[in-house]
Amino acid sequence: MRKLLLSGIFSLFLIHCLFAQERTVSGTVISGEDKSPLPGVNVVAKGTNVGVVTDVEGKYRLSVPTNVTTLVFSFVGFVSQEVEIGSRSTIDISLAPDTRQLSEVIVTGYGQQIKREVTGNIAKVGGSDIKDMPLPTFDNALQGKAAGVVVNAGGGKLGQGIQIRVRGQSSVSASNEPLYVIDGIPVTTQDLGSFGGATNPLADINPQDIESIEVLKDASAAAIFGSRAANGVVLVTTKRGKAGRTNINFGAQYGFSKPTRKVRFLNAAEYKDYFLKAAANSDRIDGIPTNDPDSYTAYMQDFIEFNSLGQNTDTDWGNLAFQDAPLKQYDLNFNGGNERTSFYVSGQYLDQAGILIGNNLERIAGRMNLEHKVSDRFKLGMNMGLTRTLNKRISGDRQFDNPMQMVAIPSITPSIDPTTNLPTGTPPGDISLPVYYNPLINIGNAYYNTTVHRNISTLFGQLDIVKGLSFRSEFGVDILNQQEELYYNSKTQRNFGAPLGLGQNFFTRVENYNTNNFFTFDQIFGEHGLNLVGGMSYQQSQSKFNFIEGRDFPSDAYRMIASSARKTDGSSSETNFRFLSYFLRANYKFKDRYLVGLSGRVDGSSRFGRDSQYGFFPAASMGWIITEESFLKDNKVVSFLKLRASYGRTGNAEIGNFPQLGLFAGAPYAGNPGQAPTQLGNPNLSWETTNQWDVGLDFGILGDRLTGEIDYYQKNTTGLLLNVNVPGTTGFATQVRNVGAMENKGFEFVLNSDNLVGDFKWKTSLNLARNINKITNLNGQIIEGGLNNMSRAVEGQPIATFFTVEYAGVNPENGDALWYKNTPLPDGSLDRTTTNRYNEAQRVVIGSPLPKWTGGVTNTFSYKGIELSVFFNAQLGQKINFYGAGRFSSANGRFEDNQTADQLNSWTPQNRNTDIPEARLFFNNGAQPSSRFIYDGSFVRLRNVTLSYNIPRNILSKVKMNSARVFVIGQNLLTFTKYKGWDPEVNADDIVTNIAQGYDFYSAPQPRTITFGVNIGF
Repeated sequence: MRKLLLSGIFSLFLIHCLFAQERTVSGTVISGEDKSPLPGVNVVAKGTNVGVVTDVEGKYRLSVPTNVTTLVFSFVGFVSQEVEIGSRSTIDISLAPDTRQLSEVIVTGYGQQIKREVTGNIAKVGGSDIKDMPLPTFDNALQGKAAGVVVNAGGGKLGQGIQIRVRGQSSVSASNEPLYVIDGIPVTTQDLGSFGGATNPLADINPQDIESIEVLKDASAAAIFGSRAANGVVLVTTKRGKAGRTNINFGAQYGFSKPTRKVRFLNAAEYKDYFLKAAANSDRIDGIPTNDPDSYTAYMQDFIEFNSLGQNTDTDWGNLAFQDAPLKQYDLNFNGGNERTSFYVSGQYLDQAGILIGNNLERIAGRMNLEHKVSDRFKLGMNMGLTRTLNKRISGDRQFDNPMQMVAIPSITPSIDPTTNLPTGTPPGDISLPVYYNPLINIGNAYYNTTVHRNISTLFGQLDIVKGLSFRSEFGVDILNQQEELYYNSKTQRNFGAPLGLGQNFFTRVENYNTNNFFTFDQIFGEHGLNLVGGMSYQQSQSKFNFIEGRDFPSDAYRMIASSARKTDGSSSETNFRFLSYFLRANYKFKDRYLVGLSGRVDGSSRFGRDSQYGFFPAASMGWIITEESFLKDNKVVSFLKLRASYGRTGNAEIGNFPQLGLFAGAPYAGNPGQAPTQLGNPNLSWETTNQWDVGLDFGILGDRLTGEIDYYQKNTTGLLLNVNVPGTTGFATQVRNVGAMENKGFEFVLNSDNLVGDFKWKTSLNLARNINKITNLNGQIIEGGLNNMSRAVEGQPIATFFTVEYAGVNPENGDALWYKNTPLPDGSLDRTTTNRYNEAQRVVIGSPLPKWTGGVTNTFSYKGIELSVFFNAQLGQKINFYGAGRFSSANGRFEDNQTADQLNSWTPQNRNTDIPEARLFFNNGAQPSSRFIYDGSFVRLRNVTLSYNIPRNILSKVKMNSARVFVIGQNLLTFTKYKGWDPEVNADDIVTNIAQGYDFYSAPQPRTITFGVNIGF
């Protein structure tokens, strides 16, 4: 009995000892920013695998072994914190937001790196930077956000092509757009429109699904993409689910847009007075009495009476081009998962009206990203994005039915015919009125709709073979189906030769398949770290195009081509390309301070000659984290300092398909089928090659409260793909060859600072860049383009340089326009005397449409859940060519077109001190191509202002909500510029080429948008 009792006492003692080896610690974790609870915080007993995650109220409870003295609290976006337990059983802590950017993860292509260890130049735009932005395309979000990345929206039409340049233009004939890679898959981005302005396939991607955007700028970062990386690479990563509770987020936005600027034209009274004076001036020159029935004055009096329709009308045609432009957007997403499966599912509906009448964009988008761990060593995943986009487009900038061209209609002309109550110019009225086509007729009588169904999806599997070694296989598709439907009914026809209606239908299908298969080895060996990536990639893309046209319909109720009386045109075509690539990258670090990166890619392409189908694109980089050295290790001022340098080679293959082949096309001969040669082949045709070096310095000061980057780079492109003249004995005029060279060099500066910390915070993010472009070799060629060949590519000058006659102002004695002769003199100088004879003046370099400086600055202020963000961006030093519109609308009364209000300052005997020549009807007094119409296009724009309020979580928890945010966003609120046109951010959509840049041809201004929204999470 006593033995049994002793045994029981001993057992109780052991149990007590065992239980005594653990103790329970609990508490609450809150945000140091707004004092709200933080769910999902990892709480781990240091040195063990024992841990928990805080619940929705930020609470945790953890059994801690007695030999553990410290808890580690960590959460994405906050500074990790270690806390001594001591004798406490309750530990409440506050986590500070992580303002340091040096530890963030950067996507690098086939992998990722910590920014601290990146030796190339990669600019990152996070999902939070574009959150809630009412943008039709995500590429708009890059404006002013990344140093050295220049974005030009072109105009204010929805869904139109946007131009992006990364560290300048590298090609004369090939594309200068970057390569876009979404979740590892290169996607279709080229214009697929059949007429009118360029389309933008990136409008099919929901910006709210984007987790991050990385722009690979230097060769060491981009060379892993080889032959298509000379213009930079834009990596887009979509959002993923995370282990934890299921989160439901809903957002709604409502807004409206107006044009940022309207150019004032003459009102009716000004028009009559101005043009009667212009007619009288022309009568004086020709010696015709103004009361002569054949005089210019008599003509103008009849014109005014006829075009007024007997009405005392004062029509603001420019204002009629614009419409109320409401916006509504709804977003819903679910994300979450457990330790084996995570998911992100989203949907969006966007309905946005453009500022121009008839323009509208509607997008329905859905996404499902799944990832599942089949075992501890193998996981499967899928990223699938489906969209339907309907773009109600309008004509190109140079088309007469483009609403912007209404400004040319005299203000004396009514917009509505009082006899028919229809827009003037509508049959059966007198369609000679107004003097130009009235785009108001198109409303309800014409449409130009482009519908796109898009599937961008990826399937992947990843096997962890052994510790540190894994294999990943990806298969991606980008399938794009585009239907363009154009219809003009009988009320609209004036120039189409189809009085009973015209219908056209274009169908485009692009099937883009891609597979990546690669190994990754990542291991630490003492003080050495090694990351290896090696594998292959294959892409195949096929495009098919079909077109049919029908004319004359039974009535305006019929709109399908099947009902047309005449099927007048039709065609079909197909094209394709393929890339086969092998790549290898090695990143090595020693003692966390010495970094080396090497990469190489071999690309084979169907676009190049049989003797040059494969190219090799290597790169090397190195970095030195100086602050890890003993002489800076404990420095109180400099918290981070890294010197890096890189050199590498990239290519440009975006020249279209089959330029290397000798091609034939079907050609009828005497009524019989036949074929004829259309292109001279070149078996040696190869890539444009860009060699780039970069030297950079990354720094952090005062505990990384101040961080930044400084870079200097130079890009040398050789083997430009050009059409070169060949002997006529070949049967052809030109052949595509690798000829010529171009240079870009520049400087970039980035600075991020936490100016104030605490309850009231103030952060600043600044970037500034300078790029200098120059063509160094064109084999003696001069390539001209643009309106009246006012732009050119020539050795020694930037691409797209404006080259035309130099305007010298007005002769104060007689109102004649003057030009500088600029003829060469024996001493090598130019004759700067002036002449009123245009043909006596020589063309000279006037300026460049490429900005000399670009930049952006964001200031963010926050206080207890209230946040204000103010973002300015600037482009400085570029020129804009207004000649397309100016030769008609700012031409001192040359034609009957309404004139911009500044023409009221034309020369008169009483107004001799002016730069606007005398108004002369039908006389070309200064409206010839010249620098008169080339203006300074520099601007500073208040791009975005966001005011938001995050409702504290301690309030939301009472109604079982996780988050709630209300906000108002203003875009393009102010523009500071000397430009005389509608908007300095312009590129006329059916003029722009690599050589023709910076043209304004009645191009729509950017919209000023105000949006109100709410986001709630459960």
